[in-house]
Amino acid sequence: MEMWYIFAGLPLFGALIHFFLSKKTKSINRITELLLLWYLGVGIGIGSLFSGLVQVFSPEIVAQSTGWVYSPFLREVGFANISYAILGLLAVRFRNFWAPAVIAYAIFMWGAAAGHIYEIQQSGNLSAGNASAVLYLDILMPLLLMILLLIYHKTQKKTINPLKFNIYML
Repeated sequence: MEMWYIFAGLPLFGALIHFFLSKKTKSINRITELLLLWYLGVGIGIGSLFSGLVQVFSPEIVAQSTGWVYSPFLREVGFANISYAILGLLAVRFRNFWAPAVIAYAIFMWGAAAGHIYEIQQSGNLSAGNASAVLYLDILMPLLLMILLLIYHKTQKKTINPLKFNIYML
C-alpha cells in the first residue's frame, strides 16, 4: 500500500497554502513554522497513526508489501508508530514537543532504514515496502524535519523577558 506521497506531499501543500492565505507577516521563520506544524501533524501524526493502525490490525498486508514473512513483531512496530503519531499530534498544540517528536521519529526511521538496507544486502529484497521511496523517506524525512527545526530556531526573534533580565545580559 503505497501512500507515502500523501504524507510527504500534503503537508508541503498545506503549509504553502496556509502561508499564502495567512495574514501574519511572511518570513523564513513563518514558513518553517508552518512546515513543521504540517509535517508534525499530518506527516508524523496522521501518517504514523495510519501506518501504526495498519501494522496493528493488518500486519499481513505490511509483511506482504515489505517482502518479509509475517511476524507478530509487526504489531509491536505498529504500536511504536502510534506513539510517534501521538507525539506528532501533540506537537501541533505544544511547541515544546517539537524537538522530542523529531528526535524520536528520526531514531525510529533511521533504524528502519538500516533494517531495509540490511535486507537489501542480505537477501536482495527489493519489494516496494522495503526498497522504494519508503527507504529514501525513512532517511530524508527526519533530516528535513531537523533542518526545519534548526532554521526555525535560528530565525526566531530574540525577545528579552523582563522577568529574567539582569545586568549580565548586556
